[in-house]
Amino acid sequence: MKRTFPSLPLCLLTFLLLSQQCTGIRWLVLSQTTQHINKTQHCKTLPGLVSSQALLCRSNLELMQTIIQAAREVKKVCQKTFADMRWNCSSIDASKFLPDLERGTRESAFVYALSAATISHTIARACTSGDLRLCSCGPIAGEIPEPGYRWGGCADNLHYGLLMGSKFSDAPMKMKKKSGSNANKLMHLHNSEVGRQALRDALVMKCKCHGVSGSCSIRTCWRGLQDLKDIAMDLKTKYLSATKVVHRPMGTRKQLVPKDIDIRPVRENELVYLQSSPDYCTKNDKLGSFGTQDRQCNKTSSGSDSCDLMCCGRGHNPYSERVVERCHCKYHWCCYVTCKKCERTVEKYVCK
Repeated sequence: MKRTFPSLPLCLLTFLLLSQQCTGIRWLVLSQTTQHINKTQHCKTLPGLVSSQALLCRSNLELMQTIIQAAREVKKVCQKTFADMRWNCSSIDASKFLPDLERGTRESAFVYALSAATISHTIARACTSGDLRLCSCGPIAGEIPEPGYRWGGCADNLHYGLLMGSKFSDAPMKMKKKSGSNANKLMHLHNSEVGRQALRDALVMKCKCHGVSGSCSIRTCWRGLQDLKDIAMDLKTKYLSATKVVHRPMGTRKQLVPKDIDIRPVRENELVYLQSSPDYCTKNDKLGSFGTQDRQCNKTSSGSDSCDLMCCGRGHNPYSERVVERCHCKYHWCCYVTCKKCERTVEKYVCK
């Protein structure tokens, strides 16, 4: 039987169709939420949540402001990390949610990995800063520190961040009712775990010096997470070397295996994708491409931000822009710097 839809505005119909497909990271639309979540009734009105996420919201109400902040961080960090490439995370614009994120592309792999890492990172940091009453500092490291070092401070609570972050971000892929293919679900779950593993690898020792006149005779140390921008760059490296996979019977069940080298299983630390990406050169709503027309490019670069690569051979247009900079700075003893403000004209370029 042919399915028919009631008469709906095209934009609303598109949203409804995409929301059925993009459930895995649909929670990222929370980045647009301005409401302060302090009542369980608010969980019903939050956009982009599946039923299990709404249930988690009601039972962990204070956690939602942190999750909303995580959604904003995903968009900001993603766009900054890919500012020099044709695909610049435009797909996670909450008002569009372009379909390339559910086609199983390597861009989808990056966004799922970054989303999983960011939500756990944000929760772990919120525990440390005292923004969440249900958690506090992470545990003190078990090993004995070197001479001149001592454990102290407030460690980022990575354990709690991973626990609650994975419960929330993986919930759509673990729903019993069928929403999307099993291959896509396996891919998204795998890439989300790669993101969390990158977060585990980003837990490093941080120290603060103590001593007379800054001698640093003793250091108080704790386990702290690297900044999200560093974790995103690590995931970008994995994105560039991602492995194309197929959903193939292996033993008693279907698994994701490398398409061209299926003699080995998928590695736990590699991003995987099912479908090749568009080239993102021209606008194509069906493929989720904004195109690169009017994107800024670097005429002197030979990398991905070069005018040749960014503009896909279409050429570029120059324009002039006046910028104000600090100049003629002087150091005054002791201890401040004074500078003047200088204007200069710089030439920039955008893709045709």
